[in-house]
Formats: sequence, C-alpha cells, structure tokens
Amino acid sequence: MLRTRSPIRPLSLADRDDALDLCSRDLPGSVFVAARILEGARTGSLMSVLGHRVDGELTALCWASANVVPVGTTAESQALIAERVRRWRGRCASLFGRRDEVEGLWSHLAPHWGPARAIRTRQPLLVADRLPSTLGVQIDQRVRPARVDEVDLVLPAAEHMFTAEIGYPPYRGNSRGYRASLAALAQRGHTYVVVEHGEVVFKTDIGSFALGCAQLQGVWLAPHLRGQGLAAPMLASVVEQVMLGPAPLVTLYVNDFNTAARATYRRLGFRDVGDFATVLL
Repeated sequence: MLRTRSPIRPLSLADRDDALDLCSRDLPGSVFVAARILEGARTGSLMSVLGHRVDGELTALCWASANVVPVGTTAESQALIAERVRRWRGRCASLFGRRDEVEGLWSHLAPHWGPARAIRTRQPLLVADRLPSTLGVQIDQRVRPARVDEVDLVLPAAEHMFTAEIGYPPYRGNSRGYRASLAALAQRGHTYVVVEHGEVVFKTDIGSFALGCAQLQGVWLAPHLRGQGLAAPMLASVVEQVMLGPAPLVTLYVNDFNTAARATYRRLGFRDVGDFATVLL
C-alpha cells in the first residue's frame, strides 16, 4: 500500500518569506515563532519550524523544539502536527500559544505525553502601541539596558523570577548554560534593569522581537519593593524605550489570576487581544 505524504514538513530557507507573511497576520500571537524564523534564517536552518501546506500554500506553522508553539493551525493541522511531534516528549518543556490552538494540539498530545506539570488555561494576550508618557504615566529614568558584564547581577533576579513563575529552577547544577542565555539577551540589548546598591531590583526582557513587534517576558520586581507603586514607572520606561527603538508594537501575556500585574499593564495602555494558554511539561 502506498503511503500518502504528510503535508507537515520542516521548513527550508526558501520558505522564509511565506512563513513570515503568515506570522504577520497575527503578530502579537506569532512574534515568538517569527523571531525564531529570522534567527534560523541567519544561521542557515529552519528545521525546527514545521509547516503545513495545502495545494502549495503555507497555511500553518509550528515551532517544535524545547517549546512547541503553533501558529495559524486548525483542527486538521493540529492532528497532523501532533502525529509528527508525539514521540518528542523528552525534548519538550512547554507548549504555548493562542489558547484554542494549544488546547487543540494538547488534546492530541496528552494521551502520548501523559499528565502535564501545570496547565495555564487562560493567559490574556496584551498589546500596547502608545507611549506610556502620553497617557500620563510616570517614567522611571533609572531603567536602562543591562550590560554583558552585569550577568552576575542579573542572574539572581532572573532565577528568582523563573522559579516563582514556572515552579522549578531554570537550571540544575552548573549555571553556565543559563548564564550564556542571559548574556545573549544583554548582548542584544534585550534586558532592562534597575540596579541599586550593586543589586538588580527590577528587570524585564525582550523575549522575542520580529517585524516591528517586541514581546516582553520575565517582568520582575524585588519582593521588598512590591506594593509601593514602583512597577508601573519602571515597566513604563521599558515600554517607552522599546517603542522609541526597535518596536512600535509591544506585547506580552499574563496569567489571568495575576490581578496586580494586569492592573499595572492597563495603566500602561495595554489592551486585550485574546488569550494564550501554556502547558508546562
């Protein structure tokens, strides 16, 4: 019996423009994958991006590496992608993206991958496209890009944020690999900090940047400074610098139960554009 060739296959460099065009239709929801496509194109490989083609047209994408992130998928393509990646359980740490796509994909993967560590079923996806200063928000002038030689200062803040958010530390044993990822963010100017008395007391990162859109992640304020109204001016400074620099559109997603953070984001002009979901493995 002849086997029908699956319409799911890894992308090649020739698919770059089609893939970016697909991402551009939903930048807030797909900027993570768009950024990985641009990075892969620079290094010469898009093999971690799976594409779904129908009659030659690229209709859906899925970043499939340590994270699994669907873009533009339907029930049909979700089933096909799940069939492709279901044997990769050991290499994947999370599944995230637009809520309906994640839930559809997870429904196919859960029987093979077993119970998740945690499932965040509703994470509002937010965007901002106005300078916070034009909305009357105070700007903390101390916020600046971290330097590469400040990785040792950033490490405790990043580790604390990751552990509190995910539920386990970002590394076990040697911190070399995690330090390298922090250094790479700083090298690109994608980590913003406030340093007081030789310690980072605030930080956030541009986790993904593509097509004029920046996605913030890892927003963290030192516990002893919380509840004093400091987060909004600090984050407003980050948003302001990003908008005046690489990306006029800024996005992030937040757990629905984090009422304090959501109130801060509203003050800064962020608005809801749908829901994300995350499956932690």
